[in-house]
Amino acid sequence: MSELLIRQFPCLSDNYGFLVHDPDSGETATIDTPDAAVILAEAEAAGWRITQIWNTHHHYDHAGGNDAIQAATGARIVGPRYDTHRIPSITDPVEDGDVVTLGTHKADVLYTPGHTLGHVCYHFATEKLAFVGDTLFALGCGRLFEGTPTQMWHSLSRLAEMPDETRIYCAHEYTAANARFALSVDPDNTELQAYATMVDAERARGEATVPTSIGAEKSANPFLRPDDPAIRARLDMAAAATEDVFAEIRRRKDQF
Repeated sequence: MSELLIRQFPCLSDNYGFLVHDPDSGETATIDTPDAAVILAEAEAAGWRITQIWNTHHHYDHAGGNDAIQAATGARIVGPRYDTHRIPSITDPVEDGDVVTLGTHKADVLYTPGHTLGHVCYHFATEKLAFVGDTLFALGCGRLFEGTPTQMWHSLSRLAEMPDETRIYCAHEYTAANARFALSVDPDNTELQAYATMVDAERARGEATVPTSIGAEKSANPFLRPDDPAIRARLDMAAAATEDVFAEIRRRKDQF
């Protein structure tokens, strides 16, 4: 079985597009559809034919190109069953525990509400990679437009259970801003300091900070660290429930 090939490219102002290609079957999935024209051009440049669209959630910068790409390619559209009323073009609705395939490669569907109530992630466990949409970001997490802090903390906790070496493909280039906030709540974390320095250098060179890894995020991302004593002390929440600490970190990020 050949290794999956991943083509990553910028879309819109700060989104990333991802094409995932299985050389054996010739199948290609686009993870979300932020910009149909760019995605189709990237597929053509690679010589790949898009056969599937995998949506993580209903927001326009993730599903807005569905119809155009489907019209151009005939691709099936996989997406959260919860969002079939908001993504009417879905042909293959999925929910937590389902498995989707690209050739012989299998990805587990993880239901991760918080950013939206229907959000799902796609985890290739064997390949140790995951496409997480707007649930987890490098040094951040998605804004809670529809879900609760408790829902989002549970969703992030599920992602944190993946092996540390799992590559995480998040949908936006937010890392530099996320690093500045992270340092405001966890300033003495040496791993975070080193991560932030690396991010500044990468962005100065015009490089992407995505993908990241679960291990890197567990060591430096404050949204995965509400149980850390130093963060709790800085927030004056030493004895608070984990969900409440997470909620306070998210509240502060919203106002940062």
